[in-house]
Amino acid sequence: MDHLFLNVLNVVLPVLICAGVGYCLALIDAPFDNKVIGGIVSKVGYPTLIISHLSTTKLAVGTFIDMMTAAALAVTGFGVLGFVVLKVLHLPVRAFLTPLMHGNVGNIGLPITLLALGDAGMAYTMAFVVVVLISIFTVGMWIPAGEFSPKKLATSPIIYAVIFSLILMSTGQSLPQPIAKSFDILGGLSIPLMLLTLGHTLATLRENSLARAVLLTALHLVIAVIIASALIWIFGFTGVERGALILCCLMPSSVATYLFIDQHVPEYGPDVASFILVSTLTTIIVLPLALSYWI
Repeated sequence: MDHLFLNVLNVVLPVLICAGVGYCLALIDAPFDNKVIGGIVSKVGYPTLIISHLSTTKLAVGTFIDMMTAAALAVTGFGVLGFVVLKVLHLPVRAFLTPLMHGNVGNIGLPITLLALGDAGMAYTMAFVVVVLISIFTVGMWIPAGEFSPKKLATSPIIYAVIFSLILMSTGQSLPQPIAKSFDILGGLSIPLMLLTLGHTLATLRENSLARAVLLTALHLVIAVIIASALIWIFGFTGVERGALILCCLMPSSVATYLFIDQHVPEYGPDVASFILVSTLTTIIVLPLALSYWI
């Protein structure tokens, strides 16, 4: 148990430290433009990150098809149950639904499944990552914006990055080395910048935001257990496949969803940032318990 706790802490702590630096920047009133940073991340950072991250994985469609289907059902389940929860709590759907729908399966899920389940576990998690990324940069944009914009979809570099990555994965092709290295460097911008933005926003946190974040985190975990249990029963997953699915469902709210909240409903930015932070902190306890007693 101690070993598992330390492994999880080693993955989660860097996330918290980066957010803490952003918080400190706000405390000392350092110049910080959320809109400029958001534009860089959405137009350069995430597209190159997606390509560099996914293009190195060779997609065996036959092996991944069940997990990709399960991931799509999981995101849908989180969306439906999350919508009900937000309506009951009288909270704005545009602000809170996408963080409830999408877990941080990339930054936290991949290293955790690699540590706990080996290469096979990480391969199944990669199928989950593909589905979640596509969902974040389609549905995750439309809900906070309050509209489906074909023009925005057609001009979004993120969508083309996902399509291009899936083609590379399916065909087994790879990028030329100089381009791959460039994308690695540019893609490396996105996560630190989003974590700094998240931490910077937390400096405007209100007391009621924290209480709401704790409540939403608890409800998110309940929804995760329900969805994971249902999908295991439906698909009959066992062994590594079952473990990877459980871990993916238990992931904290994705930092990537905050990008669109900050763009379209910035008045709820501190509340959403608080929820993402609390759900990330909770994984330090939840994941070792799940690995010990459920997986």
